[in-house]
Amino acid sequence: MSDLNIQIPAAFDPFADAKSEDSGAAGSKEYVHIRIQQRNGRKSLTTVQGLKKEYSYNKILKDLKKEFCCNGTVVQDPELGQVIQLQGDQRKNVSTFLVQAGVVKKEHIKIHGF
Repeated sequence: MSDLNIQIPAAFDPFADAKSEDSGAAGSKEYVHIRIQQRNGRKSLTTVQGLKKEYSYNKILKDLKKEFCCNGTVVQDPELGQVIQLQGDQRKNVSTFLVQAGVVKKEHIKIHGF
């Protein structure tokens, strides 16, 4: 046989970035995750997690509810800590609100879903 230069491609892991970001405790990377969860039919929930502990979640929730005319609650999760839940798809609204209020910078927000 002749000298064939064959290169075997290295294994590509498409989830390598997600594993490196999610390793560790919630909020360790200073990201605020805004997700949408589908309920039944057209109903959905928007969840906000990863806010700093020194913020009053109830005051932020009160302002969000008043601003977007929707209902919401603060849920205590054993793995994720406190999570804000809002009715409806409020992902864009919540991200702009958090940036304008100075709670978090735009580059530290991750919007998930659809």
